[in-house]
Amino acid sequence: MLRSMYSGISGMKNFQAKLDVIGNNIANVNTYGFKKGRTTFKDLVSQQISGAGAPGTNIGGTNPKQIGLGSQMAAIDTIDTQGSLQTTGRALDLGISGDGYFVVVNGNGDKFLTRAGNFYLDANGSIVNSDGFKLLDSAGTALKIPTDASSFSIGADGSITVVGGAGTNNPTNPIALAKIPNPAGLEKAGSNLYRVTKNSGNDTVALSKPGDSTKGVGSLVSGALEMSNVDLSEEFTEMIVAQRGFQANTKIITTSDEILQELVNLKR
Repeated sequence: MLRSMYSGISGMKNFQAKLDVIGNNIANVNTYGFKKGRTTFKDLVSQQISGAGAPGTNIGGTNPKQIGLGSQMAAIDTIDTQGSLQTTGRALDLGISGDGYFVVVNGNGDKFLTRAGNFYLDANGSIVNSDGFKLLDSAGTALKIPTDASSFSIGADGSITVVGGAGTNNPTNPIALAKIPNPAGLEKAGSNLYRVTKNSGNDTVALSKPGDSTKGVGSLVSGALEMSNVDLSEEFTEMIVAQRGFQANTKIITTSDEILQELVNLKR
């Protein structure tokens, strides 16, 4: 069988994966804190037809002759650039200006990271996300606001100021942010959450105070939410490239099939 046919098959598979990533990006264009994905390819091993020849006294050297055998997936990257901040005016809508992540914990004590800052208060005064996971402070404990408070505000350093009610019971520790050495190494866990991995660093999720310049976690913006960093114009352009690449690889397979048909028809 022709090498070009199998090269075309590998190209079709790769462009299908690229379209899957683009589709996910577009589907999450309005998801708070979403970080877009990017697909990259690399070539497969090349078949050696002849090796390189060294130059001699009376003749020059020759280059190697190789035929590539297609392409394969190199990586699916998470692009962790800052999304734009949308003002909401709601006290528990928090945006991060910088590289940090909020840290939330579920009922089993498992910690997750997130850039989505749309938080809420439950009946006990705990600050939770839409799934009920509790937001942690810099000491690693769940944050609570007195249930009889008339109002509260959150500063850029993560400090919470309570007005009215048991106002003296202000949370003593600010909202925590975590800095990850390699954000692209985080594992997406769904629901706008990330898990640390062996390649992301900070397996224990080190907590820091927002605005700490020595930690580089960034600062909080109260009353704002970080939007998705998906650029629709870029995604549609990439979609066109992927579609045409897919079509070109189908043409390679069709042409190879026609050549095989001609070979079969040599004997009539």
